[in-house]
Amino acid sequence: MEFSSLFKLPIIQGPMAGGATTPELVAAVSNAGALGSFAGSLLSPAALRTGVERIRSLTDRPFLLNFFVQRTPAPSNEEIERGAELLRPVWQSLGWTALPQPKQWCEDFDAQFETLLDLRPAAASFTFGILDALQVERLHAAGILAIGTVTTVDEALAWQAIGADAVITSGVEAGGHRGTFIGRQEDATLTARELWPAVAQAVDIPVIAAGAIMDGSDIKAALALGAAAVQMGTAFLVTDESGIHPAYKQRLIDAEGQPTRLTRSFSGRYARGIENRFMRQMAPLETQVPPYPVQNALTGSIRAAASASNDTELMSLWAGTGVARARPMPAEQLIALLASELQS
Repeated sequence: MEFSSLFKLPIIQGPMAGGATTPELVAAVSNAGALGSFAGSLLSPAALRTGVERIRSLTDRPFLLNFFVQRTPAPSNEEIERGAELLRPVWQSLGWTALPQPKQWCEDFDAQFETLLDLRPAAASFTFGILDALQVERLHAAGILAIGTVTTVDEALAWQAIGADAVITSGVEAGGHRGTFIGRQEDATLTARELWPAVAQAVDIPVIAAGAIMDGSDIKAALALGAAAVQMGTAFLVTDESGIHPAYKQRLIDAEGQPTRLTRSFSGRYARGIENRFMRQMAPLETQVPPYPVQNALTGSIRAAASASNDTELMSLWAGTGVARARPMPAEQLIALLASELQS
């Protein structure tokens, strides 16, 4: 399958982990002529299979699966205890006497990858790291296009060198986690409109633009700067089919005047979201917390408690800088609106 055959409209719905990308959202986007993306990074192989089965019951159009490229860590007891201690002000505010210990640090990427090959979606995208050439060959042998996520030109060149079919170029304005895997995350500071043309000029494979893309005008600008398509995450978080917590969705809808910023306090990897009490409280300590996925697992119980009590001040409210322009409506209606704006 060619990259251009993945969609009728050059729009990819961002694969946002944590339950946002329900099978219903993915199918609605693909059925409307764009490319739906299902976030598999936090799912077990069994959950992946269940999700994909549901998507395929709702659409016969292409869709994409997304994963975090990572190794399962083995943190020392000292690192775990230190991480829990850094979070003490937060969990003590919940009335807890100790921070619950995670049951696991992350899903097994190797097991996810084998499941991906078996499920054979039209495409798969990857972030936080890079595959090796053999893995890309195995994807191609299974009829799956391989797409890497990058935040620098060097990262785009690395993905091209191992045979990737396209790269998602994620500017610093993008919501959620940064995909940096070469050099320090703090140094990947190119804005979307700096990064998109720089990568487009450096590689020979299709470039997918990401970062603060909210409407047809933004899409036109990305295409004019050399992108073959765009990836939009925040715009789809407020759709009817989005699976995020209702209180989180309402914060996005009411986001006018609420700043977003990058933080590593929630997960140990820099990610952009609406600033809240957790981010402010942990700001002096965020450079000290354990790296992803250890910190992400340690804060899991805090985020779960926040969800249970509708407390958005302790949730990770991932969103890009364009969040105030998000338009709540069914996903099919949003795609139709974007298509209309593209033609105007």
